[in-house]
Amino acid sequence: MQLFDVIIVGGGPCGLAAGIEATKAGLSHLILEKGSLTESIRQYPRRMRFFSTAENIEIGGLPFSISDVKASRNEALQYYRKAAAYYKLNFNVFQEVWDVRKQDDLFTVTTTTGQQYQARKVIMATGYFTRPRWLNIPGENLPHVSHYYDEPFKYSFTKVVIIGASNSAVEAALELYRHDVDVTVVHRGEDFRSTVKYWLVPDVKNRVKEGKIKTVFSCCVTQIDEHSVTVNDLKTSEEIRLPADFVFILTGYIPDADLLTRCGIELNPETQVPVYNKETFETNIPGLYVCGTVLAGIYTEKVFIENGREHAQAIIDHIMGREVHKVAALIQRI
Repeated sequence: MQLFDVIIVGGGPCGLAAGIEATKAGLSHLILEKGSLTESIRQYPRRMRFFSTAENIEIGGLPFSISDVKASRNEALQYYRKAAAYYKLNFNVFQEVWDVRKQDDLFTVTTTTGQQYQARKVIMATGYFTRPRWLNIPGENLPHVSHYYDEPFKYSFTKVVIIGASNSAVEAALELYRHDVDVTVVHRGEDFRSTVKYWLVPDVKNRVKEGKIKTVFSCCVTQIDEHSVTVNDLKTSEEIRLPADFVFILTGYIPDADLLTRCGIELNPETQVPVYNKETFETNIPGLYVCGTVLAGIYTEKVFIENGREHAQAIIDHIMGREVHKVAALIQRI
């Protein structure tokens, strides 16, 4: 097996940032990505724009030049591919990592197909977007149910139920309504989440007042059938059946805790936050690091590209024995 200085698990923006920093430091590296490059962004809604400004999701010191302040999904996909090509990053796509084991001073990284790689250091930058929060209710696996929203055109003149009330749910509801979709939003809480982007709040609330988007709050979804969604009113215990041709479960995503545990990384049992040094991002296993949103556990709203990309320099500094680049002010403590 070829021996690399660093293997990076995950080819999202934070994983690419780690690869760039490794390249700058003269370290041999390999990025293993279970999907396509920046797979999570590829799965974003096709017409989505980022919350962060373009300059705040740049990596490797490469300008992200666009006409608007905030990048679209397509612009980001093109930018990150150009960044990977510019730095000649070494990566294998569609290689899902199953396990990372340390013996003596070397790590062996094994994929789900049995392929093995060796490295002196390993950086886990697997993010969370490929792991939706499951409701674990009957019907969740039906073909008309999805944990990812793509685009509105398929759903025109149908009835769609959206489960969830955060950014992704609100953005999907507004876009679907504007493409002739009968939309109902279901949520356990009494209102939309307080973390919804501020410019979306008046838009969605006005559409609700007008009756153009229906809401069923303080309700828990208990079952999904071929043509309906059954919910239980948490205040009255009344059972309500909502007609639905399609269902989107947009209740968020979480890191792959099973993978981290298999690799020997200790996790807080309640928060799923890994044990790691807050300055160097090294885990309880010397030489094994976490980078980007994977370290957020269930608090996925606290780490994103804008601050997660900064972890890469601190990690490579530590690997190289240099003074660690301080990122404490740039990340929220988990």
